[in-house]
Amino acid sequence: MKQIMALTATEIGHKISIGKICPVELTEAYISEIKTCPNSKSIFTTIMKNNALKQAHDAKIRARNNSRRSLLDGVPISWKDVCDTEGIPTEAGSALLKNRVPKLNATIIENATNAGIISLGKTHMTELAFSGLGVNPITETPGNSLNPKLAPGGSSSGAAVSVALNLVSGSIGSDTGGSVRVPAAWNDLVGLKTTHGLVSLKGVIPLCPKFDTIGPIVKSVEDAANFLSAILSGENIKIQKDDLKTKRFAIIETLLLDKLDDKIAISFDKCLNSLANSGIQITRIKSSIISDAMALSSLVFSPEAYGTWKNVIEKDPTKMHPPVLERFRSGQNISGPDYVSAWQNLENLREKYIKLISNFDGILAPTTAILPPRINSLLSDNTYFSERNLLTLRNTRVANLMGIPAITIPTNDNFCGFMIMGNPFQEKSLLNIGNNMEKILKN
Repeated sequence: MKQIMALTATEIGHKISIGKICPVELTEAYISEIKTCPNSKSIFTTIMKNNALKQAHDAKIRARNNSRRSLLDGVPISWKDVCDTEGIPTEAGSALLKNRVPKLNATIIENATNAGIISLGKTHMTELAFSGLGVNPITETPGNSLNPKLAPGGSSSGAAVSVALNLVSGSIGSDTGGSVRVPAAWNDLVGLKTTHGLVSLKGVIPLCPKFDTIGPIVKSVEDAANFLSAILSGENIKIQKDDLKTKRFAIIETLLLDKLDDKIAISFDKCLNSLANSGIQITRIKSSIISDAMALSSLVFSPEAYGTWKNVIEKDPTKMHPPVLERFRSGQNISGPDYVSAWQNLENLREKYIKLISNFDGILAPTTAILPPRINSLLSDNTYFSERNLLTLRNTRVANLMGIPAITIPTNDNFCGFMIMGNPFQEKSLLNIGNNMEKILKN
């Protein structure tokens, strides 16, 4: 069964459809694997065993009756602990929300359940989703799946590690500044950040409502398309074989390429060479738009995050890890006029950006500028923690600032994700591109 669990979610779903895998036996195997995993308590907040087995039994009957609801019917997944689950604690990695038990499921969980997907567990994350490192000394820190001494990436840390260790077939996380793509990249997975507003946030604990998005962390781009179809409800996003030679891609020579760790810079160049050798057109362009937008980050992210959580945080700030608390509180000194002005400027920059990339099918960049730091180093030095966190999220944050979708795909080099940014609400096109590039970069 371990060989089966190492497959992509789509491959598992196909085997269920042809009777090669029983959803109940599969779910029991995942539960057994979680029990024997020595780090499972630092990955999962909750295992929903009874509910998962009931869902698996129902999926088994549907498979037998040829009435499966989707390609992923009967496939077990995990959920980042920002997604409300009825009757089960949902605490967003924060001691401030301890014993918070929602009465209803998040809309995305309802949609996934209606598609036959099995909800196996909830996963650990960074406090209130406000860090890209995945380190949380307040609750738990999942060790990186490739090296447990290294940061897993966040804030969807447990989500990514649970998939990479084959404890579930996929996971759903949230991405406000990179929280799906960073942990996906650092655990050699695929991570999709959707366009803001595409996926329902009802029942998802917020960080910055104007930037929050939902997306899958999975083993293949095809998985990402199928999971997105499920959480959107009623959608059916099919991967197509696009000829990338007819498309145009750009690299924006700006801070996205600055201060890259050597391994990441080398890996990115190798990927570009592989794409170019496949006949794909890549143009290098220069623009100050991204740098100008990044300069607005502290004026839009932190005030919104602090405004969202001020009352809860200030009731007992001692319950927070100091650098995360400091990041929240950095928004308290931003005035209303400065916040409004920053958003007006950002909207103008978004319009300019869309015009800039209108002749291209995608923008290419390294997913992260740095490799995952050591967990001990991050916990022993708050200044180092804050500095690494900002650099970790630098590249991914661009897509959130510009309001566009982005996908990270793994390369042949551990921790070195390759990011493709698309146009607003053009997830299908982005997934097709990602699927074709995935095949090239794997060779």
